[in-house]
Amino acid sequence: MTVVERREVALVDLLDRLLAGGVVITGDITLRIADVDLVRIDLNALISSVNAQVPSPWEELL
Repeated sequence: MTVVERREVALVDLLDRLLAGGVVITGDITLRIADVDLVRIDLNALISSVNAQVPSPWEELL
């Protein structure tokens, strides 16, 4: 094993890295019974940190 393969990353470090760059989550969920679509949910989410370079889109509402 190389050093990179053995490297452990804490959950807090992983979240910090993801929020620093931003994460886009997309997905579709369909509840189907007997080939009949009953419920369909579309998920689109952008998760990012807010700082001076990337201001909050809700600043004017506060």
